[in-house]
Amino acid sequence: MSRTYNIAVLPGDGTGPEVVAEGIKVLQTAADTAGFKIKLTTFDFGGERYLKTGETLPDGAADELKKFDAIFLGAIGHPDVKPGILEKEILLALRFELDQYINFRPVKLYPGIECPIKDKGPGDIDFLVIRENTEGVYAGSGGFLKKGTPDEIAVQDSINTRKGVERCIRFAFDACTKRNSKAPWKGLTDDEKAAGKIGKLTLCGKTNVLTFAFDLWERAFREVATEYPNIVADYAHVDAITMWFVKNPEWFDVIVTDNMFGDIITDLGAMIQGGMGIAAGGNLNPEGVSMFEPIGGSAPKYKGLNKINPLAAICAAGIMLEYLGEEESGKKIESAVMKVTADHLKSLAAGRMGMTTTEVGDLVAKYVKES
Repeated sequence: MSRTYNIAVLPGDGTGPEVVAEGIKVLQTAADTAGFKIKLTTFDFGGERYLKTGETLPDGAADELKKFDAIFLGAIGHPDVKPGILEKEILLALRFELDQYINFRPVKLYPGIECPIKDKGPGDIDFLVIRENTEGVYAGSGGFLKKGTPDEIAVQDSINTRKGVERCIRFAFDACTKRNSKAPWKGLTDDEKAAGKIGKLTLCGKTNVLTFAFDLWERAFREVATEYPNIVADYAHVDAITMWFVKNPEWFDVIVTDNMFGDIITDLGAMIQGGMGIAAGGNLNPEGVSMFEPIGGSAPKYKGLNKINPLAAICAAGIMLEYLGEEESGKKIESAVMKVTADHLKSLAAGRMGMTTTEVGDLVAKYVKES
C-alpha cells in the first residue's frame, strides 16, 4: 500500500505563500520519485485573517492540527499588525498547545555559500542545536506591578521543570547518537575515539549566574549522560558559545540549551551558515504533530515580486520528510539544494540570486527528480 502523509499547510503572511509553494513543488517531486503521496490541507492563519476577523486562531484549531502527520509553515508577520500579536497568539500558542517541546535547528554551511567568517568553509560549520521550546522565559509567567508609574515593576519568570528539561536533554542525546551512528564525529580527539565515543553533546547554559535554573539543567544533563557512554558530555557558558561560533564553529557537534539561549544562538548560527535565506528547522513533538518552517520572517517588501529566496522553505520540507521517516527523500532534497547553491546561485539575498523564486524551486525539483 502506498504511503500517504497528511500535511497541514500554513502559508502565512508576506512572502510566506511564495516560499511554501516552492517547498510544496519540491515535496511533490520527491513524493512522485519515491512512490509515496502527500495530501495537503491549507489553513489561512495569519495577518490577513486577523485584520479581517480580529481572530488569530479559531477555537479548536490546535485540535484540528493534531490530526495531521506534520505542519508546513511559511512565515507569520504582517506590517499592519502590531508586533507580538501574531507571534504570541499563533506561533507560540501552537508550540504550547501542540506541546512542540523541541526546536530542531541544523546549522550547516552549504557549498557555494559565502561564509562571513574568514577562512571557514562547509567542512567547518555543520552542527545541530536542540532548544527547549515550551518553557523558560517564554512560558509567559510574570506580570506588572504599578504599571505606568515611576515605581513600575516588571517580572518575567523562567520556568524550568525537571520533566521539560530532561525530555529535551534526552532527545538531544538521542539525536547526537543518531547523527553519528554511521561515522564518528570528526571533531573527536584520538583518546575519545579510542574510548569508543562517537559524538559530542554540549550543554549551553550560564551556571555561574543562573544558579537555580541551570543547576537543574546541569544535574539532569550529567545524570542522563550516564545512559549514553558513547557520547562526550560537554558544557559551555552561553557567552563563550557565541564567541566560539565565530572563532571555532568546528568545535561543535550537537548543542542543547534552554528556550531563550536557544533562540539567540540559533540566529547567530543562521548567520554563519550564510543567512536566513538558507536556515530551516522544526518545532517537534516526538509523540504528536510537529511543525517545520524556514527561520526567516515574512519579508513583506518582497511580496509578489518573485524575488525571495525559497531555499530555507525547501530545506524545511526536506527536514520534514526525514522526520516522517522518508530519510532518503529528505537527503535527496538537501543534496539538490547543495547542487543549486554550489553551481547556480549568485547570492542568497532576495533579488540578487540571479534567478527568480520559481526558477530556484524548479531547479531544485529537477535535481530531486534526477537523483
